[in-house]
Formats: sequence, structure tokens, C-alpha cells
Amino acid sequence: MNALTWLTGRPPVLTDAQRQRCEALPAPAPLNDGPLKQQRLVVLDLETSGLDMRRDEVLSIGAVVIDQGAIDLGQQFECTLQRQDHKVSASVLIHGIAPSAVAAGKAPAQALLDFMEFLGDSPVLAFHAGFDQHMLRRALKQTLGLRLRHSFFDVAELAPMLCPQANLNQGGLDAWTQYFGLQVHQRHHASADALVTAELALILFSRARKQQMDSLHILEQRLTGWRRRQRSLSF
Repeated sequence: MNALTWLTGRPPVLTDAQRQRCEALPAPAPLNDGPLKQQRLVVLDLETSGLDMRRDEVLSIGAVVIDQGAIDLGQQFECTLQRQDHKVSASVLIHGIAPSAVAAGKAPAQALLDFMEFLGDSPVLAFHAGFDQHMLRRALKQTLGLRLRHSFFDVAELAPMLCPQANLNQGGLDAWTQYFGLQVHQRHHASADALVTAELALILFSRARKQQMDSLHILEQRLTGWRRRQRSLSF
């Protein structure tokens, strides 16, 4: 069953094998009330050619898996996407992906299919998840004609909601890792950022359980209320 397919206008040109892989992708699992320790979650980080969500492209995908309440180091994903027309920009100084690495990367259709198969039906965690969600959604639509329907949880929202005493409502990943004393050996590298985000998420899930939020469904409900309160405080 291909619950993700979304063909609009002229569909991308795919091989028969690629179409079959698209059709075999599972539909995302609905959020449930099962304990957080029983969930498989994919922690995602993207490196992109810039921050313009309408024009810039995904250059690198990094992901790790949280399963049964721990980071499963046997389940990791890392891939650089081939972009023949990629030009050197200021973003190279941040993520360090050289144009030669991008030119030698994996074909976008192959890379995205590999990632979607790795993702399976699992929900996604990311820091500033809205950006990653938008960029992945656009890449999937343009490259494969797929619609991204997986649930995304933003660790940048979970952290201040669960730890208001930190006074880091607008804190970035560096601020939160420093707050919890996590060791960060590399930044602005997709796999490394995904790993530290996963470590942060496990700490937050422990805080969530202590606050009687021991399921993704409950977390989603609490986040909806938290966002509403944040908007009201901004007026």
C-alpha cells in the first residue's frame, strides 16, 4: 500500500524499480498511548544548501533510531545527496560539505528512497523540526512524487515545555546540550547532530514520564496546549 503517493502536475521520471519501492513504503503509524520506552522513533537532521525553504536543497541526511528507550547504534543512516549544479555558498562554512562531496553523492531519488525505507512507519524527532519537515517534504514531492505524512516532534519545543526552569524558550541545540552537560564532539554534521538530538530527547522523555506524559499521543496533546499558551504570552 502506498499511502504516501502524491502526484501533482508532471510526475517525476522514475524507473520501474523506483516506482515499486515507492509503492512498497508503509503508511506512517498513528500515534498511540503506548509507553515512550516501547516506541521506535527516528531522529533526523538535514544539512542543506541554505535556509531558504523555497529554493535551497537537501545536501545530507543523518538519522539515528531510538528504540525500546535507548539509542540503537546499529540503526543509523547517513547519506550525501548528489547535486550537480551545487555552488559554493556561505553554508559550506557551517556544514563543511565540499562541492566535490556533493558531486560524488548518491542520486537524490536513491538517497531519499533509502531514507524512507529506513524511516519505515516511525514518527520523527528533530531539533527545529519544522525546517527539516518542510525541506524533506519538498524533496520527496519534487524527486519521487511522494507526500510526507509522518508525525514530527520538535525537540526545540519539548525541551522548554518539559523544563521551563531552564529559561531557554528560544534556546538552540548548543544551549540545551550545555544545560544538560552533554558532550558534543562535532556540530553541523547531520549524523552527529542527530545523535546529540537523540541523547537530548532521551533526557526529555525521562522528564516527561515524571510529569505523567508517557506516550507520544499525550505529548502531542500537551504540546498543542503549550503552543497556544506561548502564542497568548506573545501578545
